[in-house]
Amino acid sequence: MSAIDWLSDSVSSDPLAFPWNEPTTSDGAGTESISVTPLDEVSPDAVGLLPTSVTGLPRTLWGTSSSEDLARELEQIQTGLMPAMQDLLLTLLLAELDPPSDSDPSHALFLARVDALMELGAVEQAEALLRRAGPSDEETFSRWFDASLLTGTEDAACATLKIKPDLAPNLATRIFCLARNGDWHAAAVTLETGRALDQLTGAEDAILARFLDPETFSGAPELAPPTRPTPLVFRLYESVGEPIPSNILPLPFAQADLRLNTGWKSQIEAAERLARSGTLDENRLLGLYTERQPAASGGVWDRVAAVQAFETALAAGNHEEIASTLVHAWNVLGEADLQPVFADLYADKLADAALGGEAGHLAFEVGLLSPHYESIALEHQPQDASEKFLKAVARGDVTGISAPDETSAAIAEGFRMSTPPERLAGLVNDGNLGEAILRAIRMATDGAQGDLEKLRDAVALFRSIGLEDTARRFALQTMILVEDA
Repeated sequence: MSAIDWLSDSVSSDPLAFPWNEPTTSDGAGTESISVTPLDEVSPDAVGLLPTSVTGLPRTLWGTSSSEDLARELEQIQTGLMPAMQDLLLTLLLAELDPPSDSDPSHALFLARVDALMELGAVEQAEALLRRAGPSDEETFSRWFDASLLTGTEDAACATLKIKPDLAPNLATRIFCLARNGDWHAAAVTLETGRALDQLTGAEDAILARFLDPETFSGAPELAPPTRPTPLVFRLYESVGEPIPSNILPLPFAQADLRLNTGWKSQIEAAERLARSGTLDENRLLGLYTERQPAASGGVWDRVAAVQAFETALAAGNHEEIASTLVHAWNVLGEADLQPVFADLYADKLADAALGGEAGHLAFEVGLLSPHYESIALEHQPQDASEKFLKAVARGDVTGISAPDETSAAIAEGFRMSTPPERLAGLVNDGNLGEAILRAIRMATDGAQGDLEKLRDAVALFRSIGLEDTARRFALQTMILVEDA
């Protein structure tokens, strides 16, 4: 089974008894399992979308860490990371790196990377990674099929299954793809055979029957929706006109609601979930916010109205209106944890607005949450001890600056440490930087939630290994976002 419990079965417990399974032969002699890999074949563990020229990471990042240890570290990272940690994790997951020294045909690290991308809602990135690696076995095909169902590109996966039917992870996948490939008769026969051999659950049987022959069930009561549908079941319910709302499902299902056949409100809610996780470009969310006038009030409509009012104020150049709509938009979007998205969209424009008072302080904080935090800090004249410390962090030098609270003091201590923290020093000294970074990401999450020792050590680790931008951004986000929460 996949590490993610809602994914389709990756490996069937028993071989499917159908004529397209390749026969096996035996002469009765004892045999030993042997793995064969062509010399020119690239290991999926080495496949990535971002070259080292983009990431700045060494190809030997995994060092001597085992695939099992790295996969375990990825599985233990929780969602809800600070934006700097989300960005760093996505970079690691998509980077082109040398495979671990113990990499084998099971490519455990590659599968763990794909699963982590899916958990983050980075479905398009996961699908692209799987396409580049190629569906070489049931494990990789199952994940590709799931991702493609959520992005609406399943025809390519089904076309591959037509050529290589042995890649199908389960019978339901075969039946669906037979139908999508235009062979409805074979799909119906396979469904009947699956029933006879008891290779379908009752729920799969019911929804596949309606998918293949909707006229027979015209006027029939709707099926009860499953609580944890796989992507295939999710799409099958949609195909028979009984869609399951994605907002009650795990984050990856939000990707399906970005398609144009989904209502505007559902598209906005899905885009907000994905933008919050750092896996959707903020301009795509802005485009949805400004597409038309809000249809009502409350919830998502309040955020739409707040962004549109702020956009209008910016366009008019009215400083009073910019100040008032800024504070309102910040508070409304803060209720949905979307301040970092707002900062990415508007930091530069606010820096040019030269606001004063509460709005000026807020504009400064918005700027510090953006990629241009350092240049914005250099232009700002601090108004109090808090702003002075924030500016020092943005510049990367807290020497002689007083920390205004305990969180800031822990960050300052991390900045003053010139070597990796003791708990991670062994990994760094052994050259296992990737494993050290993954652990530091988990520590950073605990640190942002109040564990000040882990906060200090995470900051120190990032700075000591050259991830200066990550350290500064994480520190600024912790001080600003946790304070505003």
